[in-house]
Amino acid sequence: MGKFCTMTSPHSSTSVSGSLTAPAQDGLLNAALIEEACKKSGLIWVAVPGARDRAVWHVWHEVAGEGAVYLVVDGGEQQLPGLRQASVVRVTVRSKDKGGRLVTWPGQVTKLLADSPEWREVVPALHAKRLNAHDGEAQPERWAASSAIYRIQPSGAPLEGPGHYLTGSGAAPVPPSPATTRR
Repeated sequence: MGKFCTMTSPHSSTSVSGSLTAPAQDGLLNAALIEEACKKSGLIWVAVPGARDRAVWHVWHEVAGEGAVYLVVDGGEQQLPGLRQASVVRVTVRSKDKGGRLVTWPGQVTKLLADSPEWREVVPALHAKRLNAHDGEAQPERWAASSAIYRIQPSGAPLEGPGHYLTGSGAAPVPPSPATTRR
């Protein structure tokens, strides 16, 4: 994780590149930034290639010493179209204090197999963080039957971070809609 990757925003033609820290410290400090940002923020934005960024709730969890974001989709949970087909996504994490983007990183996507050892380790953490579940303690069984749990593992250097952000707001354009306002 030495330098930031060069990336062009889908909403802007500008790119960012550069170094976050001294070369010997890059990997550890970048990993620590991603981990702490994900642990402190209960909401992240995931950009699946070819789709809009989507806000999703998640849990940062370590399995066998490797930290990653875990999230539940479908089956009455949040929707993230295209995630099933994606192998790499872009994750943006906001600052808990200021609310603005703190770090953006590329992540490798893996779907967990229901009732696998990793599934059994992660589900209690997700279940504890999921607010307002309509089925209460039966929620994990519903997830096994009709939802999917994905791991998004950081892979590569951050795309954006403190001191190295894309120029522009990063706001997505309003999607087309037949909705109107009352006049």
